[in-house]
Amino acid sequence: MKVLLIGSGGREHALAWKLAQSPLLTTLYAAPGNPGIAECATLVALDIEDHEAVAAFCADNGVSFVVVGPEAPLVAGLADVLRAKGIDVFGPSAAAAQLEGSKGFTKDLCAKYDIPTGAYQRFTDAAAAKAYVNEQGAPIVIKADGLAAGKGVTVAMTLDEALAAIDDCFDGAFGAAGAEVVVEAFLDGEEASFFCLCDGVNALPLASAQDHKRVGDGDTGPNTGGMGAYSPAPVMTPDMVERTMREIIEPTIRGMAADGHAFQGVLFAGLMITAKGPELIEYNVRFGDPECQVLMMRLDSDLLPILHASAVGRLDKVTAEWRDAPALTVVMASKGYPGAYEKNTPILSLPADDATTKVFHAGTALKDGHLVATGGRVLNVTAVAPSVAEAQKAAYAAVDAVTWDNGFCRRDIGWRAVAREQA
Repeated sequence: MKVLLIGSGGREHALAWKLAQSPLLTTLYAAPGNPGIAECATLVALDIEDHEAVAAFCADNGVSFVVVGPEAPLVAGLADVLRAKGIDVFGPSAAAAQLEGSKGFTKDLCAKYDIPTGAYQRFTDAAAAKAYVNEQGAPIVIKADGLAAGKGVTVAMTLDEALAAIDDCFDGAFGAAGAEVVVEAFLDGEEASFFCLCDGVNALPLASAQDHKRVGDGDTGPNTGGMGAYSPAPVMTPDMVERTMREIIEPTIRGMAADGHAFQGVLFAGLMITAKGPELIEYNVRFGDPECQVLMMRLDSDLLPILHASAVGRLDKVTAEWRDAPALTVVMASKGYPGAYEKNTPILSLPADDATTKVFHAGTALKDGHLVATGGRVLNVTAVAPSVAEAQKAAYAAVDAVTWDNGFCRRDIGWRAVAREQA
């Protein structure tokens, strides 16, 4: 099978690395890719925003299956264009991708189908949003409705913080994504990420993970796209997984189908495990980044037929097997992230990959033959080991073997799980 992978980040490097191991694969293309992805795929200079050009490349090169990594092309309708031309696609239609493309859409779906989530209101002007916040009090959560690269959410612990977040959205801090704001109740508990494949009717539970959103040790500082993750999340017990499927995932799949936009692809449920059980914070319609990296390190099964089954309605015919050993990834970012940072700083050396440790490229490029950092989040240093504590130790040993003066990372990824193991 000839496959085209869309994307250029750490998530896509992890997907490419795993897809490349499939005996069913004949050729793996990636657009636009990165230097890490180039080690396991043929990079293609395609404008992924030009959907007709992507379709033409597939037709000209005998590509029968496209795996879309990031959310933006899905929300923009790439999967619709490809499906209309008879090309199998892993990823939802534009209508179904609204689950991530609009926070308000998802909250309305939850209200309609009785899916547990925080109480909310939608606003298109700042004054009304502020009046509601003043009435509700803090803590409270302010979200830009649209895509904001993981940065459009403020968990405001004070009224002043909430009011400032509303101003940020309506003043254009997140572009068009902030034209509408969702204000929702603060949920108290422990966060977890849960992943499940869907084919429009059937669901295949994958695995759980826990992300570290804030930039600083001890979960301090501003939110980011994610500074590290580990899998599985201990809070996601078998009972909690069963409840999540029954109370959240399955009603979502049924509801989306009933509303005329059946969901095909991966449902990434951001959950808060509260005293009442699992509640939905938000949905994403692609694999998490950096959660995908730890999932791919733990997946024992061939990834290609599982993703293809999701695309063609055959998920009931496949299974996913997982390594029991946990995996942990540490994000190395450019100094200054999530604010302004210097680009094209040199990365002089990386540790060699081995059976249990892998460095995924997230924001890198080759400049005059030398590896440079081009993004905010640049490397995902990942390890798998018999315990989270051992995976943490191995990942940080590999981090310390990276020679990159402009890089930094959190030094406490996995702290909750390590504390649990040591209790």
